[in-house]
Amino acid sequence: MSDDSVRPLQRGLAVLRALAAAREPEQVRAGDLVRATGLARSTVDRVVATLVSLGYVRQQGQELYLAPPLMELGNAYLSTSGLTHEAAARAARLARELDESVSLAVPDRDGVRFTAQATRRRAMSITFRIGDLLPAERCAAGLVFATEWDEADWARWRERTAADPAGTGFPAVAPHPVCEEEFRRGAERARRQGWALDDQLVEPGLVAVAVPVRGDDGAVRGALSAVSHTNRHTAQGLADAVLPTLREEAARLAAADGPAPAARPATRPVTGPVVLQSLARGLAVLRALDGAPPAGLPVTALAEATGLPRTTVYRSLRTLQNEGYVGADGPLFRPLPRVLELGYARLSTPAFADLAQPHLRDLVTRVQESASVTVLDGTDILYVARVPITRVMSVDITLGTRFPAYPTAMGRVLLAGLPEPERDRLLTDSAPRALTPHTVIDPADLARILRQVAADGHAVIDEELEEGLRSVAVPLRNPAGRTVAALNVAQHSGDTPLEATRDALLPALRDAAAAIEADVAIADRFGTVRYP
Repeated sequence: MSDDSVRPLQRGLAVLRALAAAREPEQVRAGDLVRATGLARSTVDRVVATLVSLGYVRQQGQELYLAPPLMELGNAYLSTSGLTHEAAARAARLARELDESVSLAVPDRDGVRFTAQATRRRAMSITFRIGDLLPAERCAAGLVFATEWDEADWARWRERTAADPAGTGFPAVAPHPVCEEEFRRGAERARRQGWALDDQLVEPGLVAVAVPVRGDDGAVRGALSAVSHTNRHTAQGLADAVLPTLREEAARLAAADGPAPAARPATRPVTGPVVLQSLARGLAVLRALDGAPPAGLPVTALAEATGLPRTTVYRSLRTLQNEGYVGADGPLFRPLPRVLELGYARLSTPAFADLAQPHLRDLVTRVQESASVTVLDGTDILYVARVPITRVMSVDITLGTRFPAYPTAMGRVLLAGLPEPERDRLLTDSAPRALTPHTVIDPADLARILRQVAADGHAVIDEELEEGLRSVAVPLRNPAGRTVAALNVAQHSGDTPLEATRDALLPALRDAAAAIEADVAIADRFGTVRYP
């Protein structure tokens, strides 16, 4: 497409692909993106500035990082795929029942793209992530999809394998030579049987069984797989063990509508002299496909959702279609699995502490005091993330540090988030004792304080854990609304009244908590946030 108005969108997608494909994602700089994309440095700088404004990329010094809000783009596909509204929960239940790793995948051109993954933790286990792409010839799911290929599909596959015989373009698996005759035999066998067997195709020692998940028209729209290791099963032994259960679950998935999709993310206005508006608008159009029916949405609906002119929406859609991220069926447009290549795999299994860390840095910059995140571990709080600020007099705490919950602001936030019977039990188990002359230890007083903390949504302590130490804390909640961690700012008590400290710190704490919770909600929608 030669229209200059869409070139920034094309270039922005190229930069996102380069960031997602970087071998050392923690060390990517603008110069690396120039070399990877062939774009001019000034163009890369403007693209990066736009992506930073959107929250899709974060910058620390010269290093660039993909950020969790970028997962909105992949979530737009997953929400419309018809396979993943309940897939994560179903896959986890099935993995427990079978005691084997389970995955759900969809066809992506002549490849296989994972959309759900539940891994059984063992010394030998699979490490594929949501969004990873495998060559069809190297996995059981690919054999299932190849049963419906026509000659055009096979021609496209041969063109790809002729250009890349070892499959080096698939970083999720080790290179391996391709044999078309063997692949065709496997696909034909899968067609006759109604299921496919991977006997160490993807990697030595790994075996897998896949069954099709069909749409209303009977066509294969996904594949459900169980994966094991040869130290547990032979390939046929795995098939004998899991096939009946896989088939039952595939039938349930085919029949399930899933819950109503989440509301589409709002268009994010971006401003600034170096921002590329056409890139921001194009990504807004892609985001607006979130929650679309499987058939897609028309231009008019997307224009209404984004607030953009229809001509702008249409040009963006055609660009996204040419890039392989959007499909069209007459006047309707829908996201395609390739959207997941835009960093989703790198971001899909984040640790909760990693999601919190950049917002802790921002909080510390704003208030010029140390900030921490803790979780409840028995009757203690456990530090899992922290950004200190260095002064002559500073609070010296490291990750893994424990304190009793009852005399700390974060502990009280965490205890207040529990049901009252559990809260009361933990207070009893804590056997409160005075750590300073100010420590509250009376069980009735502590229970009253915790009820007030639950009502207020924050806690404040002054010299109860240690003389001279003051702390204000707020809860961090998961998408279900349950308190899973606490965020605080701690400082020396000084001469400032406690209420003034609270009023000064609470707005910044609540803003940081909201930002952390927003990232967690995006990452946890179809991915798996690893909580401490």
